[in-house]
Amino acid sequence: MTLLRVQDLTISRTGSDAHIVRSANFALDSGQTLGIAGESGCGKSTLLLALMGVVKPGLAVTGGQVHVMGQDLRLIAPEAMRRLRGQSVAMVPQSAAMALTPTMRVGAQLAEAMAVHDAIPPDAIAAHTTTLFARVRLPEPDQIGARYPHELSGGQMQRVAIAMALACGPQLLLLDEPTTGLDVTTQAGILDLLDELRRETGMAMVCVSHDIGVLARLTARVAVMYGGRIVEDRPTANLLTRPAHPYARALMASVPRIESPGLPPSIHGSPPPPGETGRGCAFAPRCSRAHAACEEEPALSPLTEGGRIACHAPDHGPLAPIEMPDPVVAQEAGAPIIAVRGLVVQYRRASLLSRLTRRSLPDPVLAGISLTLAKGEILGLVGESGSGKSTILRAIAGLWPPSAGSITLDGANLPARVTERDRTALRRVQVVFQNPDASLNPRHTVREILAQPLRLYFNASPTEVEARAHRLIADVRLDPAHLGRRPAQLSGGERQRVALARAFAAEPDVILCDEVTSALDVSVQASVLALIHDLCHARGTSCLFVAHDLAVVAALCDRVAVLHRGQIVEEGPARTVCSTPEHPYTRSLIEAVRRASDVRGHSFGES
Repeated sequence: MTLLRVQDLTISRTGSDAHIVRSANFALDSGQTLGIAGESGCGKSTLLLALMGVVKPGLAVTGGQVHVMGQDLRLIAPEAMRRLRGQSVAMVPQSAAMALTPTMRVGAQLAEAMAVHDAIPPDAIAAHTTTLFARVRLPEPDQIGARYPHELSGGQMQRVAIAMALACGPQLLLLDEPTTGLDVTTQAGILDLLDELRRETGMAMVCVSHDIGVLARLTARVAVMYGGRIVEDRPTANLLTRPAHPYARALMASVPRIESPGLPPSIHGSPPPPGETGRGCAFAPRCSRAHAACEEEPALSPLTEGGRIACHAPDHGPLAPIEMPDPVVAQEAGAPIIAVRGLVVQYRRASLLSRLTRRSLPDPVLAGISLTLAKGEILGLVGESGSGKSTILRAIAGLWPPSAGSITLDGANLPARVTERDRTALRRVQVVFQNPDASLNPRHTVREILAQPLRLYFNASPTEVEARAHRLIADVRLDPAHLGRRPAQLSGGERQRVALARAFAAEPDVILCDEVTSALDVSVQASVLALIHDLCHARGTSCLFVAHDLAVVAALCDRVAVLHRGQIVEEGPARTVCSTPEHPYTRSLIEAVRRASDVRGHSFGES
C-alpha cells in the first residue's frame, strides 16, 4: 500500500483564487524519501503541513486530496486524526524554540509526548527518554532532560525536537528544515541517524530544506517549488549536477562555497508574493531564457532521463563554474568598539545546598573568552552547537550576566544586565535573533514594529516615523506595502529582513546577529548576506556574526574566531583561516563543509 499519495492538491486563500500551493502531485512508499526546495514563500511549508491535515487560518484546501496510509485526510474523524498524527505521522518543525514549552524541562516534554499517545509503557518512559537524547547526539543524555529550553543552544533545541518526533516510532516523518541551526558535524550525525532509522524501520520521509547539502544526503528525489508550483522533480543526483529548470540552476548557483570566498550571487529580482503568480510562467520575469512562449504557463512534463519539469526552455547542460566576486577586504585596525576580556559564563550558579554538600558545578559554557570588535568590522563566530557562540552574544547584549570578566563599549564599561543599561547604551548595541517568529510581536504590523525604536530612542513624531519607516523598509529591499502586514503574513526571509530593519532603526554602533541566515533558503540567504554587508559598510556599523556554516562566514566576514568547548581555538582573517587553518578542530570543520558541498561524495537516500 502506498504510504502517502498527494493528488492535484491546491491550497488557496479563503474566499479567493490566490493559490498558495497549486496542483501538487507525488507519492511515497515505505522507506522512500522526497526533498522539497525553493525560496521563502514558495509554499514548501504550507504543503508539508497539509500532509498532516493542517491548514493555516485564512487558507483552505480548494482542490485535490491527501491520502496517508489509505485514509483521506479530509474525511478522517478528529480523534482518528489525533492518533494518526501522534503515532503514524510526526513532524519536526522549523522553529524548535516555538515547538518547546518554555516553562517545562525538556525531558518532561518528551515524556509527556510518549504518555499522551501510549507509545511506551509508563515504567519505561524515563529510560527511553535518555535513549532518544543519546541517539540525537545530545551531551549528557541522562542529565540534559533536567534543563529548560532557554538553557540549550539553538542546535540542541533542534535535536530535542527531533527526539520528540521520533518518540512514538512514526511511519511517515515530515521534516521542516530539520537541521536549522546545527553545525556541519552535528548535522552530519543527525542526517546519518535519520537515514539509519529509515533503513531500520522503513519510515518514509518528506524533507523541506533550504540547505541543498541536506537534501543531497537525505533524499532520493527533490521537487523544486516556485510560486506555489512544482517546477522540477527529479532524482537528487541528476538535479544537483545537471538542473534543467532555469530557477533550479540559479538556486544551485546561490550556494556559498568555502573554496571561493566572496558573496555568492543571489537570484535577480524577487519571487511573486504567495498566491500572486500572474499569467504565464511565474519565473519568466527573472529568467534570462524567457521568450514569447513563456506567456503561457508550461505544463509539468516528463523528462527522458527521468523526472518532470515545467519549462518551455530547459537547459540540460552541466552547471558552469560560478564566478565569485572579490572577497571582503578586511578593515584597517583601529580602536575596538567592543572589547571582551576574560568572559566566563555558567548557566547554573552555586546554591546554598551545593555549597553545603560541596557539589561541583558543571564546567562553564564560556571559559575566559577574550575578543575585540573593531569599528566597521564584521567578525564571524563559528563552532559546533553548544560551543558558546550565542552565549557570547547574550552576554554582550546583557541578556545573560557573566560570572567573571568584563565587556566595554568604546572603552567604557558596559553593565552586565540589560536592565542596568541606560537608553544610549541600549540604542548602540542591537540584536537580531535567530528566530524572527519569536522576536517580532505577532499582533503588530511592520509599521508598528519599526515605530517602536524610532519613538524610544529618537522621540520621533508620527510624520517622522512614517518617513523613516519607508526608508528602512526600502533599505532591506521590501515593498512599502509590507508596512501594513503582520509577521504571520510574511515569509521567513521577509521576517528576517524586518528584524534587520528594526535593529538598524536604532542607528546602532554594534549589531549582534545570531544565526540570522540559518533558516533561509540559499537564494534568500545570499541576498540577506549582501544586505548585511552593504548596510554595515555603508553606515560604519560593526557586526558580530554568529553562524555554524564556515562557508557563510567566509563569504561575509572580515575576520573569524573559531570556538570549541567554550574557548577560542583560532582567530584571524576569514580568508586565511578558511584556506589555511592551523588548529585541528578548525581543519575538521572545514573538511566537513567541503564534504557537505561535494555532490559526488554524497550517499543519496534510496527510494
